[in-house]
Amino acid sequence: MRTPKELRLPRNRKPITLQGVLKQLLCLFLSLLVLAPFYLVLVNSFKTKNESARMNLSLPKEWLFSNYSDVFQKANLMTGFVNSMIYALVSTTCGVLLCAMAAYVLSRKRTRLNNFVYYFFICGLFFPVNYITLVRVFQWMNLTNTRFGIILVFTSAMIPFCIFTIYSFVETIPRELDEAAVIDGASPARLFFQVVLPLLKPTIFTCFVLQFMGVWNDFLTPLYLSSKSKLFPMTMSVYQFFGRESSHWNYVFADIVLTIIPVVAVYAIGQRYIIGGVTAGAVKG
Repeated sequence: MRTPKELRLPRNRKPITLQGVLKQLLCLFLSLLVLAPFYLVLVNSFKTKNESARMNLSLPKEWLFSNYSDVFQKANLMTGFVNSMIYALVSTTCGVLLCAMAAYVLSRKRTRLNNFVYYFFICGLFFPVNYITLVRVFQWMNLTNTRFGIILVFTSAMIPFCIFTIYSFVETIPRELDEAAVIDGASPARLFFQVVLPLLKPTIFTCFVLQFMGVWNDFLTPLYLSSKSKLFPMTMSVYQFFGRESSHWNYVFADIVLTIIPVVAVYAIGQRYIIGGVTAGAVKG
């Protein structure tokens, strides 16, 4: 026979403890720390120039939705959006595809040379980009102030991470699939694109989403490699609204909101692929 206490609590419901309450409060506090900057940017993007300069968390006295239309007109955001989309899509697509091909070869053929090349690529994860040397090399090759040069840097920058991620995933694909495809008469290109590449979708989507977000948010690379406004991405358009003499922080915040919308949309669409790509290689089979 059940006691009155057992009758009051469902079987699947855990009793409330002090430790559980403290954990929930800690999670709530950490969530507020993360969300506070986003709230600050969003709220101040609707304020006047003087009111947004205070950078407080209060709601605006007058909601100025016209800040966004003013930003579009004054900062020429459409050109920046096109440039950002070109840099992100072209460099990410080329980089991820080339890294998948390289990682497949390096993983399947474990020669001394291939092992050296693999660890040489991995070293790029531990060393920062030397922009001074990079600028000098680009000046010597006449690649400064060119879209091709910027795309080339973005593509090369993602090689270490993509090869490291895809290389580990290729190891989970049985070699018997390669042997069966070769016996059926498949060429190396057909073997990769029709047999191996479809199996790499989880990790490829993961690399694509993460690298797209990284390229879109990159600020230093276009800053050092371009001095023409027609080549500036959306992240650099914020420069036009603050300086030594005057700062329009309401426009700065509105520009930031418009800049992060595409990358938030890409992450929202691709988050399930990120989770699948991270967990797919955890179990071999």
